[in-house]
Amino acid sequence: MEGQIPAADSIPEDINPQGFQTIPDVLAYAVGHYADQPAFTSFGRTLSYTELDRLSAAFAVYLQQETDLQPGDRIAIQLPNLIQYPVVLYGAMRAGLVVVNTNPLYTASEMEHQFKDSGAKALIIHKSMAHKADKIIHNTDVKHLFVTQVGDLHGFVKRTLLNAAVKYLKKMEPKYHLPGAISLRTALLKYVGDVPVLVRRRPSDIAALQYTGGTTGVSKGAMLTHANLLSNMLQGQQRIKESGEGWQELVISPLPLYHIYAFTIAQAVLISGGHSVLIPNPRDIDGFVKELGQWKPSTFIGLNTLFVALCNKESFQALDFSSLKITISGGMALTHAAADVWKDTTQCTIIEGYGLTETSPAVCMNEPASVQIGSIGCPMIHTDVRIIQDGEEQPVDAPGELCVKGPQVMRGYWQRESETRECFTPDGYFMTGDIAVRQADGYFRIVDRAKDMIIVSGFNVYPNEVEDVVSSHPDVIECAAVGVEDAASGEAVKLFVVAKTPDLTREEIRDWCKERLTRYKVPKYVEFADDLPKSNVGKILRRMLKEPMPTLDDLDKVS
Repeated sequence: MEGQIPAADSIPEDINPQGFQTIPDVLAYAVGHYADQPAFTSFGRTLSYTELDRLSAAFAVYLQQETDLQPGDRIAIQLPNLIQYPVVLYGAMRAGLVVVNTNPLYTASEMEHQFKDSGAKALIIHKSMAHKADKIIHNTDVKHLFVTQVGDLHGFVKRTLLNAAVKYLKKMEPKYHLPGAISLRTALLKYVGDVPVLVRRRPSDIAALQYTGGTTGVSKGAMLTHANLLSNMLQGQQRIKESGEGWQELVISPLPLYHIYAFTIAQAVLISGGHSVLIPNPRDIDGFVKELGQWKPSTFIGLNTLFVALCNKESFQALDFSSLKITISGGMALTHAAADVWKDTTQCTIIEGYGLTETSPAVCMNEPASVQIGSIGCPMIHTDVRIIQDGEEQPVDAPGELCVKGPQVMRGYWQRESETRECFTPDGYFMTGDIAVRQADGYFRIVDRAKDMIIVSGFNVYPNEVEDVVSSHPDVIECAAVGVEDAASGEAVKLFVVAKTPDLTREEIRDWCKERLTRYKVPKYVEFADDLPKSNVGKILRRMLKEPMPTLDDLDKVS
């Protein structure tokens, strides 16, 4: 098996008939085949493939003509889901730069760490975040700053109204002082119609520094090469295409493009000549549903918490889903309850995949014709997945750490050689830190994240298992299980629940669990909450729920 896995610095030929070598090759191909078709839409503005080509070329020319940036230099992009994002992404890569995707919700200190760690020399930022850059930019190597507003690529009337509404009505653009910053719109207009100097990059060259979420310790930059990203785009496209023709016609993309999950799927859509509708703020569920009402989606990209939030809205339930062919889930575990309510509401089965930032991201995905809810599916083509425990590969149904080798696996962590070595086995498999089992049919199931495992009196309790059971309760919206210190058992299970009704009690939750879980897995502590802390893409942050042991005054204790 090992000898059959392509090198990580090349793209497997059998899934790359177009001969792509770098990400800009994908855009050139798409423009040549789908010129006037819609590529991206955001805030009512649609870019065709030809417009995306012209605007990204203009940005590349500006970078080449007006800055001292050289191929291989890093450029940070800190934007929400606006159509400016694909413009600057492809423009930067056409100029040979390495893209550093940056979360727009970052604090100033988080920005400073990422800019300094990556050595970014340029930054593209939305005006609503510029005040944070103001505080830290002098501590970084950033010399070239571009600022943009929501409506900058719209026509005059809508641009004026949108930008004014964001600045004056919503008051989302605090004052800032960045003397060297220029308007992205100005930079684009200066060179629209010009063609950049061709920069030849190799498949093995770094295309992006994709920083891990930083849920433990300091966030690290995964070095993703053009070969990594292209391989995973093509792997994903092959698997999704099994759902049938037309999946790419109208793809709803609520997850931010700076996140590797949405980033890679967007490229797969582009290769296929599809149309991506970007949702800038999926947390605004009412606004999201209103936007969905304007479209007849063929594909929906989401994750567990988003599926639940949408299906709890009557306005969402009333939408027309007759054109929906495929729904893809990633980023966090999909619960049976979420999958069931989505299927009942949309008549579409969710296809769950699994991946990590370090793997570009997809490692496994359910086959559309053979979906198993609760499974992450089977490995992508040209991907070898092994379950290893104590250095030994485990048999079917035996748990162990999921380890992966394939062309989508990162080169390593940026400027962190020792940490890179620590996360690979001696024979080159990336150790994910996730505990999984291989089924007899070749599908895999994630048991849980190793670091989240709860050990109760010597027994392993996996939070996903508890959460899956509790989320199936008809009065539960979502939940999260964590381990807390316990004098008697070492650790105990503590459960946080967001309920649909205030009448739901702790005793009901525990009784529900006792009927479905071994006693040591039943939550010892139950706490109700209005909401659960989530990352920018909606993943529940268990680490933020690990607080000091509650007192008997706060919680009822299991007898």
